[in-house]
Amino acid sequence: MAIDKVKEYLKQYGMENRIQEFEVSSATVELAAKAVGVEPCRIAKTLSFMVKEGPILVVAAGDARIDNKKYKAQFHTKAKMLTAEQVLELIGHAVGGVCPFGIKDGVTVYLDESLKRFETVFPACGSANSAIELTIPELEECSRYEAWVDICKEEVE
Repeated sequence: MAIDKVKEYLKQYGMENRIQEFEVSSATVELAAKAVGVEPCRIAKTLSFMVKEGPILVVAAGDARIDNKKYKAQFHTKAKMLTAEQVLELIGHAVGGVCPFGIKDGVTVYLDESLKRFETVFPACGSANSAIELTIPELEECSRYEAWVDICKEEVE
């Protein structure tokens, strides 16, 4: 199970016991926010894309949306999200539990600037009913990210 892989992965950082598992689904930003008890913007959603070099993950704030122009300027291609089958095959986690921890080799992780406005955020942990609260420096360390990117537009209400 992917959550077990994430727990094993997070052991190297001494964070495996900080994973929260819920009785309810946390598979979407809204469900995760309700399960954790925070506003949706603090959920760190992990989006899966394909670029020329291979699969990538972009971790962004729950209220952020991909800005196609910014994405193309950054990655020199149109934003093409992976299908659910591709996510499982190429990333190693099922949709609803995708996170930057315990992923397959060859997947590059990027963190979006939309996360920087928070002290802590809540990414999933490999299952559709899990999360972990991390500071931004902890997320940087645990995700082994390649770079910070600015490819989202914040949701305007």
